[in-house]
Amino acid sequence: MRLDSMHACISMCFLSLVVGEFGRIALEFLRRGTSPKIYEGAARKLCVPVEMVQHGVEGLMFLMTESSKHMISEVDFLDSVLVLGFGLELNQILLQIYLQHHSQIRSILSQLPPSLPAYHNLEWRLDVQLASRSVRQQINPMVTMRLLLKRGRDSSSRVLQTDPSTLLHLISTLEAALATMKTSHARRILRNIK
Repeated sequence: MRLDSMHACISMCFLSLVVGEFGRIALEFLRRGTSPKIYEGAARKLCVPVEMVQHGVEGLMFLMTESSKHMISEVDFLDSVLVLGFGLELNQILLQIYLQHHSQIRSILSQLPPSLPAYHNLEWRLDVQLASRSVRQQINPMVTMRLLLKRGRDSSSRVLQTDPSTLLHLISTLEAALATMKTSHARRILRNIK
């Protein structure tokens, strides 16, 4: 019985070293880009195929970047890795790596050029028509918005116009959608879609 527990302890220490090393490699790749030589060196040390190291590092990099992008909490992170089928100890190691490096990962990700246009600024104006020749007492408000977007150094703008009640309805619908996306059920569905 003692030999089994000793074997489990040794394998857990080895696994934690491997995950820690993969985490270090993943962070280095986020900063400087991938390098096949690092995969080969890690594969030689661990006596495993290069593809296994590459898939492990890329999977860990994806897990850390997506978790950091969405700023998920400890509970949500553990809920996310629970579906991967790892043991409790490995889940805790992954959580520690995430907690130690999530702000650094967000900083690295913010420096990468965005592939989609990103919000830069919003200008808005409220126009109210108080009367016309045919109707003397009418109030007809319109909100005109100019959304400024940036993609790298390029910038563009979109002009949107709506009435205040439609704008309020749009805001409440978007807030409800954001609240739904933060639930663990929605995260599980998104993970299975990807």
